[in-house]
Amino acid sequence: MLATLMTTALSVSAEAAGAETKAPTIAPPFVVGVTLFVFFIVLLSVTLSYTNLGRRHEPTDEHADPHRQHPNKHDRHVGSPSH
Repeated sequence: MLATLMTTALSVSAEAAGAETKAPTIAPPFVVGVTLFVFFIVLLSVTLSYTNLGRRHEPTDEHADPHRQHPNKHDRHVGSPSH
């Protein structure tokens, strides 16, 4: 049974492989490649243009405000009287 299924699958795939035609493309492959390369270079330049955002001013420490809706849990309770 399994051998019959495998033989059928192989014969169908062999018939399909012989009758394949190439799909039409909108441009030659090198044009598509160059276009994608230019597109990714533009994305890279946009990404790199935002690298100066972290260097606009000196970072300041954030004070621990107990009345905030979602307080910062990363301060390790530095200013809390219970610890």
